[in-house]
Amino acid sequence: MTQRLRYAIAGDHAGFSMKNEVAKFLATHGVDTIDCGTHSPDSCDFPDFAEAVALKILAGEIDRGILVCGSGVGVSVAANKFPGIRASLCHDTYSARQGVEHDDMNVLCIGARVIGPELAFEIIKAFLGARYAPQERHARRLEKIEAIERRVAAGEFRKK
Repeated sequence: MTQRLRYAIAGDHAGFSMKNEVAKFLATHGVDTIDCGTHSPDSCDFPDFAEAVALKILAGEIDRGILVCGSGVGVSVAANKFPGIRASLCHDTYSARQGVEHDDMNVLCIGARVIGPELAFEIIKAFLGARYAPQERHARRLEKIEAIERRVAAGEFRKK
């Protein structure tokens, strides 16, 4: 029996409506999620929500996250600042599936002003159903990414 993955969702004001639709979609498909906000359409800052999901992953409270903002770019950029987070903007099912299978992507980012809910649901289904398949080349590449994260954490790239 496969272990059921745990998810969190979040989005800023631009993603608020779609985030709520995604939450309903996930609930109807039996996916338990933690809603990390926002909880209103009032203007707010997307980095706060990318951080909330990233911290839940890093703490081991969830396995994967879904982030929504206007374009999906902002939450992707913010989430990727956290070592161990592999977030990607996906507006097609192939990228959502392959991002997990090849790159161990753990955060799906979507743009509410770019795609509609039906396409978002198809992309999310691909993300939910995908599993990391660590073929040798994928594992080698992921190790290189993790080595970069360690070098950054060690201060190797600090400006002098």
